[in-house]
Amino acid sequence: MCWSVGELEKLTGEKINDLHKHFVDSLEIEKNGKTYRRVSEVLDCWFESGSMPYAQEHYPFENKKRFEENFPADFICEGLDQTRGWFYTLAVLGTALFDTPAFNNCVVNGFVLAEDGKKMSKRLKNYPDPNDMMNKYGADTVRLYMLNSPAVRGEDLRFSEKGLVETTRQLLLPLWNSLVFLTTYAKIDGWEPNPENLKVKNKNPLDRWIISRLHKLFGEVQKEMDRYDLNSSVAPFVGFIDLLTNWYIRRSRRRFWKAGHGEDKGKHTQHFIQSCLNSAR
Repeated sequence: MCWSVGELEKLTGEKINDLHKHFVDSLEIEKNGKTYRRVSEVLDCWFESGSMPYAQEHYPFENKKRFEENFPADFICEGLDQTRGWFYTLAVLGTALFDTPAFNNCVVNGFVLAEDGKKMSKRLKNYPDPNDMMNKYGADTVRLYMLNSPAVRGEDLRFSEKGLVETTRQLLLPLWNSLVFLTTYAKIDGWEPNPENLKVKNKNPLDRWIISRLHKLFGEVQKEMDRYDLNSSVAPFVGFIDLLTNWYIRRSRRRFWKAGHGEDKGKHTQHFIQSCLNSAR
């Protein structure tokens, strides 16, 4: 085995400018009465990728402690096409060397295709510029659209600007309107959140209900995120926005419309909407 171009040149007596197969196949090394040529069978290149956990630390020759502290990985993420590539070689090498998987959790995403179902192509320009989409709709819209799509379930997604429009209209715009509703009446009343009014206790059934739903949301999202189930973690958030905007705020409007600074208006309702908005961001 030769470890450098220089060594190969020395052993063959040939000047080598290119290491591609058709250039090196004709090279021969004569040693101890035997003739050596390039081995035609080569190891799958994914073997090197699967060796990443060890190779990046030069393990076992160096960094033994750091390697053992970080192996196996908490989670890895790649496309569905890596099932027979990186995922496979990671599993094979981890099992063969350590009798353990090389990772504890795996997030597999599908392919993002053009709206017509074809592969995205720079030549065909059959997809919108991602930067233009984020500038037009905002990064949160793009992020939520992707998280709420088949792509995070290992399925293909036909990326469509219409999906961004719907995500904005159905989810982020109602959330934004909730903030506008709060700030409008808060300014009228001269109300601002502070450590004191954020500790206010409330017995209003509607307020207690939305807070209970908020805490339920925390638990559901945390549970799904801990399982790396990104798509399922979005569903509770989507449902909560509907409860906040179409149920709670709609049924609380009369309390905001009350003249003056009644206790139910100034100390409670604004506080709970503020709390919900802070938590739902």
